[in-house]
Amino acid sequence: MNTFGKNFRITTFGESHGKALGAVIDGCPAGLALAEADIQPLLDRRRPGKSPSESARGEKDRVAILSGVFEGRTTGAPIALVVQNEDVKSEDYAELREAFRPGHADVTYFAKYGIRDHRGGGRSSGRETVGRVAAGAVALKILKGNGITVSGRIMEVHGKSGAKEIEREILAAKEAGDSVGGIAEVVARGCPPGLGDPVFGKLDAAIAGAMMGIGAVKGVEIGDGFAVAQRFGSGNNDPMTADGFASNHAGGILGGISTGQEIVVRIAVKPTPSIAKVQTTRNIHGEVVDISVKGRHDPCIVPRIIPVAEAMLALVLVDALLEQQMVR
Repeated sequence: MNTFGKNFRITTFGESHGKALGAVIDGCPAGLALAEADIQPLLDRRRPGKSPSESARGEKDRVAILSGVFEGRTTGAPIALVVQNEDVKSEDYAELREAFRPGHADVTYFAKYGIRDHRGGGRSSGRETVGRVAAGAVALKILKGNGITVSGRIMEVHGKSGAKEIEREILAAKEAGDSVGGIAEVVARGCPPGLGDPVFGKLDAAIAGAMMGIGAVKGVEIGDGFAVAQRFGSGNNDPMTADGFASNHAGGILGGISTGQEIVVRIAVKPTPSIAKVQTTRNIHGEVVDISVKGRHDPCIVPRIIPVAEAMLALVLVDALLEQQMVR
């Protein structure tokens, strides 16, 4: 499943240490003004090496549009987006050729395919999200033209909130050869009511699937999420007045269909599994071994996952928007 979406479809390609990564978009409406400059800002937010609390991998992540755009506007043909890998150090992963990293998809990829790319995790690497972000930037531009915006923020990292406290927590984990996880929130504003389909095509189900499709995400909440389990119906329902809803516990979705309120999504992000601390694992021969993962890894994925989550929410919403426009 390297393809996502029904009406606005993206197929991502590439590996962490391959020649390039990217995406092919099929279903983008014709006539959209589009240039690399529309895509680059989101990729710049996602790229590594911007601060000591991120991976030191020095990728520029410059995007090139190869097709689907003529004289600055989309033609309706497939749009190919590519980003070159320029700073790979595959030798750092030599010791992982046969050993599985605890908490990583190494072992499950090997179980499924009988082969895996050990260099930075190959396709299971967080670097795979380059294609998602590039395609998501196009989706965000379509949404903006329809009055819809998407933005994300860090809520907490390892139980800490506030920029300075979060940075200290991440750098302390890095110093210890460890990593930390956290919680991020993504909100869509200006979304019209009526997006999404009942029963098996619910908008919140699509959003949850999109977010869980991000490698490091282990939990998703829509609206107040798990907190609703502690309430009475009278305290959880969103009263309706002449001016609209009085609250938004539902997170902008009822019955799988958007209400017109803000769509609020939170994700739980696990700690980076590739850490310098010695861990016990096994290798492809079934032998128990100890490993310390070398290479350049984020001590916390949360800051760089924000544009990825924004992109995935945008991809779901633009797909639903195009579906609704066809219905009407």
